[in-house]
Amino acid sequence: MKDYKRYTVTSALPYANGPVHVGHLAGVYVPADIYARYLRLKKEDVVFIGGSDEHGVPITLKAKKEGVNPQVIVDRYHSIIKKSFEDFGISFYIYSRTSNKTHHETASEFFTTLYDKGEFIEKTSKQYYDEAENQFLADIYIMGTCPKCGAEDAYGDQCEKCGSSLSAEELINPRSVISGNKPILKETKHWFLHLDKYEDELKQWILEEHKEWKPNVYGQCKSWLDSGLFPRAVTRDLNWGVPVPLEEAKDKVLYVWFDAPIGYISATKELTPDWEKYWKDKDSKLVHFIGKDNIVFHCIIFTSMLRHEGSYILPDNVPSNEFLNLEGDKISTSRNWAVWLHEYLEDFPGKQDVLRYVLCANAPETKDNDFTWKDFQAKNNNELVAIMGNFVNRALVLTHKYFGGIVPQPSSETDYEKEIKAEIAKIKENIQYNLENYKFREALKNAMNITRLGNKYLADTEPWKLIKTDEDRVKTILYYSIQLCALSAVLAEPFLPFTTTKLVNMLNISKPEWEETNNFELVKPGHQINKTSLLFERIEDDAIDAQIEKLNKTKEMNIAQSTQVEPQKDIITYEDFVKQDIRIATILEAEKVTKTDKLIKLLIDTGIDKRTIVSGIAKYYKPEDIIGKQVCVLVNLAHRKLRGIESQGMVLMAEDTDGSLKFISPESLSANGSTVS
Repeated sequence: MKDYKRYTVTSALPYANGPVHVGHLAGVYVPADIYARYLRLKKEDVVFIGGSDEHGVPITLKAKKEGVNPQVIVDRYHSIIKKSFEDFGISFYIYSRTSNKTHHETASEFFTTLYDKGEFIEKTSKQYYDEAENQFLADIYIMGTCPKCGAEDAYGDQCEKCGSSLSAEELINPRSVISGNKPILKETKHWFLHLDKYEDELKQWILEEHKEWKPNVYGQCKSWLDSGLFPRAVTRDLNWGVPVPLEEAKDKVLYVWFDAPIGYISATKELTPDWEKYWKDKDSKLVHFIGKDNIVFHCIIFTSMLRHEGSYILPDNVPSNEFLNLEGDKISTSRNWAVWLHEYLEDFPGKQDVLRYVLCANAPETKDNDFTWKDFQAKNNNELVAIMGNFVNRALVLTHKYFGGIVPQPSSETDYEKEIKAEIAKIKENIQYNLENYKFREALKNAMNITRLGNKYLADTEPWKLIKTDEDRVKTILYYSIQLCALSAVLAEPFLPFTTTKLVNMLNISKPEWEETNNFELVKPGHQINKTSLLFERIEDDAIDAQIEKLNKTKEMNIAQSTQVEPQKDIITYEDFVKQDIRIATILEAEKVTKTDKLIKLLIDTGIDKRTIVSGIAKYYKPEDIIGKQVCVLVNLAHRKLRGIESQGMVLMAEDTDGSLKFISPESLSANGSTVS
C-alpha cells in the first residue's frame, strides 16, 4: 500500500432542500467523520471537506411550491444542515455551499477547460417543454407511465417501481410535474461529456486497477461499463444554477451532477491557499464518501471530468454504503418517514454518541440495514452503559475509593497483565486495519473490546475482595484498569468523540495521539484523576415510546392522505367535454402482456370496429374473468404504443381511494357503439 503525504476526504454534498436524517448519517457522514478523525489522531495532513448542494431540480420544485426564490430555500436548509452537523460532531474542516461566488467561478473554469480541450460534443435535440410554465422540463419534472412495467408514476429518468433507467421520451402519457399539462417537444441545444470515448480507460482503471473497492461500488460500476457508456449532458435549461460560460448558452446552467462534485474543489479553495496540493499532488490520497445512489456519478462521471481536465488526481477509493431503512420501511423525506438529525438532538440532548454508535454498529456496509428505536435503546443500555460505561465507572470509582483518586504504582506483573498487553496490541492492529479498509462496523467492535477486556479483568480479579488481603495486587489491577480507560479514550475517539473527551477530562490528562498508544502506560503512577461521572445513562421506555408514537402518527397521516378523494380538476367548457367520444363496448378477448405486471391486451368491439386496447388493469382483473364484460371506451384518443403494441383507445376506469381500479359499465346490457353523454 502506497504511503501518502496528505489526505483529501470528501463527503457527498446533501441537497439543501430539507434537513439531514439518519439514513444520510449512516450512509455517508458518520463513516467519513470516523475516517477523518482517525487520520487526525495519527497526525496525518488531512482536509475533510463538506458543503451543501444548492442547485438542481428538487430545490426549484420546493421554491415553486412555496412561491419563493430558490435562494430562500437553500439559505434556510444550509443553516439547518450546517448546525446539525456541528452539533453532532461531524468534524468538517470547512462546510461550504455551491451557491457562493468561489464555487460558481471554479465550476465555470472547469467547464471552460474541458470545452477548450474539445471534451464536449454539442447536440440539438427535442426536449419536453411546458407551454403553460414557459420552460423546458428536466427529466425529474416529467411523470408518466413506465413503458417497461406499466407503473403510472414513473419519472423521466427512472421508474421507482421496477428500477429501470428511462429517458423522458420513453414515458407513456407524459405530464409536467409543475402544471400537470401534457408537454410538447421543442428543440434545444446542450453540451455532452463524451463518456463513450472514455469507456476503455475507465474499464482499465476501475475493473483492473481497483478491484479492492467495495463489492457494491465495483459491481455497480461494472454493470454500467458492461452495458456501454453514452454521452452525458452537462447542461440544463434552467434559471437556477451555475450559468454555462458560453455566449450561445443563454438561460442554461451546468447540470447539477457536473457542478456539485466540483464543490469539493471550490470548498478546498476557500479553506486554504494551498488547495492544489490536496487535489493535484500525486502524493495526496483522495477518498470520496458517498451514498449508494451517487456511485456512478463519482466513479465514472466525476472521475472522467478530473482525468480529462488533466491536472487533478483521481480518487483512490470511493467507499459507499447501502441504504438504511427505518422500522422496516424505506426512509422517505416526502412521507416524513425519517429520524431527522436536528429533532434527535432536541429530543436526546447530550446523546450524540449514542446515535453515532448505533448508526456505526448497524451500518449498511454490505446490504441494506434497519434502524429501530428498540434496538437503539438496547444498544445504549446493553452495550454503551453495561460495557463501556460500567468498566470506566468501576475503574475510576475504585481508584478514588481505595487510593484517593491517585493512580497507584503497580507491583509485580502477572501473566494476566502480560496477556492484556498482548491483547491490546492486537485490538489496536485490528482497529487500524479495519479503519484503513473502510470496515467501520468491525473497527467499532474492536474498539469496544478494550472495555470488554477491562470488565472481564475486574470480574476475574475482584479487587473489592482483594483489598482486605493484598493491597499491592489491587494497586496493579487498578493501575492496569486506568491504562485501559486511557487507551479506550484514544482508540474509541473516532467513533465516540464526545464520550472520549468526557473520559479524558475525568482522567485529567491531555488527549493522547494514536501513536502514543504503542506505549501501554498513558497515565503515570501518582497522577491525580478527577471526580467520576457516568459516561452514559440508561434510556427508559417512555423516551422510546414517544419516538415510536411520533412515527405511528406519521404513518397514520400518510395513510389518511393516500385515501383522500382527489380534488375537483379545473373547470372545462361543454365544448371541451363533447370532444370526447365515449362508447359502450364489449371485451371479446383478453390476455396478459408478457414481461409486465400490470398490462392486459384487450380486443374490444366498439360498435364502430374491433380494436386493440392495452390497459393497466392486470393487478385487479384476470383476463379470463373479463371476457364478455361491457365497458366504456374513449375511442377518439390518439393511438400510443405500449410494449410494442398499438393501443387504439382507453378503457375508462374508476380509481377508488385505496388506488384500486373498477370498470365503468352500463347499468344494463346496451348496444355496442352507444354513446356516453
